[in-house]
Amino acid sequence: MKFKTNAKCMGCVGAIRNALSEIAPAEKWQFDLNSPDRVMEYTGTDADDALAEKVIAIIEQAGFKAERL
Repeated sequence: MKFKTNAKCMGCVGAIRNALSEIAPAEKWQFDLNSPDRVMEYTGTDADDALAEKVIAIIEQAGFKAERL
């Protein structure tokens, strides 16, 4: 499951991973800050639409933007 984010640096990545820690451990979230879309990928096996909506809501509560790709 992949998301477009507005993360700009490793500080942003850390804040997002910390916020998402209630869903899955930090190692399940991979970021590509070199991509124009600042892609975040969830590498867990329980990916579904409900989880995607929860991920987006948590990221927005942390002060960032995300949308599913």
